[in-house]
Amino acid sequence: MHGVKKYEISSRKIRIHTDCGEVITVNNSRHSASARSLRNSKYRKVCKHCKLSDERIHRFVSKDFYDPEITYVEASVKKSAPKKVLKKGMAEAAAQTAPVQTAPVQTVPAQKSEEPVTVFGKDHFSPSQRKRLEALLVSDEINLDDPTLPPYEELEAELVSKRKAELVDIYENSREHMLAKLERDISAFLISKGFIEIKSSILIPEEYIIRMGIDKDIELSKQVFRTDDGQCLRPMLAPVLYNYLRRLDKIVSDPVKIFEIGPCYRKESDGSSHLEEFTMVNFCQMGGGSTRENLIQLIDEFLTHLGISYEIEGDECMVYGATVDVMHGDLELSSAVVGPVPMDMDWGIDKPWIGAGFGLERLLKAKHNFKNIKRGSRSEFYYNGIYTNL
Repeated sequence: MHGVKKYEISSRKIRIHTDCGEVITVNNSRHSASARSLRNSKYRKVCKHCKLSDERIHRFVSKDFYDPEITYVEASVKKSAPKKVLKKGMAEAAAQTAPVQTAPVQTVPAQKSEEPVTVFGKDHFSPSQRKRLEALLVSDEINLDDPTLPPYEELEAELVSKRKAELVDIYENSREHMLAKLERDISAFLISKGFIEIKSSILIPEEYIIRMGIDKDIELSKQVFRTDDGQCLRPMLAPVLYNYLRRLDKIVSDPVKIFEIGPCYRKESDGSSHLEEFTMVNFCQMGGGSTRENLIQLIDEFLTHLGISYEIEGDECMVYGATVDVMHGDLELSSAVVGPVPMDMDWGIDKPWIGAGFGLERLLKAKHNFKNIKRGSRSEFYYNGIYTNL
């Protein structure tokens, strides 16, 4: 029997620090051997280094975990009343007998005009015309609310000609897709900073997601694409990075520095800043130098290298707790973390670490001022931000 100095709890484990300096990790379960021993006040012998008093020992052996005043009541579920459905004949009869309100009709004499005029209210273009022009615009190169713009046919032809010329220039010269180019650029930068690149499977065991604290009743769990054999499309890169940190820590010198770039999948809500298939870069360092200051310095060098402005904000995350959020205006570029965090013990990690994850499509959106993140994504409709249906 030890005296407990402090303890840390995750979804799967409890790490106990004893008075004598020992650290014990047990399963966080009511059915574990440790839990049964506690409930039955069982112990083999008292630790001679913890120097437990007779009072503490007596308090433990006389502890009763059963509370007769606690009762469990099954909550009743209130069923909604069935909807009334009118059959066809009854619906027609109801419509005939329902009171009808009419408004007085004013007759306005018709006025002759020399030529027909199409009016779209305050807008210079119709909704369908505006949608077509917005697709042809790469960024904010033109303000569609500018009343001095030329007619739609002229402006549309001008933009189509411009976009075609840009695609021809890409095809004949650079031949690089901006998303792939950004990935290569990020890889070269992180390798120059001493990070080793890894590539892992897109399909991961669903158990990894649960170990990240994302149980079935968590909202983020609803965004996971699952297969029929207990696997899922990874919604993040962190689980495999955890495994690599633990394994490489036994082999390479301190600190361990790794990164991965690859696709992730989530059932995201539709919007100008979300994708169901997106590309993540996640870099992390474990061991020496894993401080908040070094993390922010690395983020600054990373975004300065890419030519993207940013601000640092503090925030809270469901998975990691406190985070260092990297913002570009209202667009979140990253949630960076300074470990350790409670879930580390579930992955066998007991050293300090730092890490950050960035969505590459969001980086492109910020860098090129795209209104819609799809312009920089994997797509059959956009190439380097240019709409291809010309």
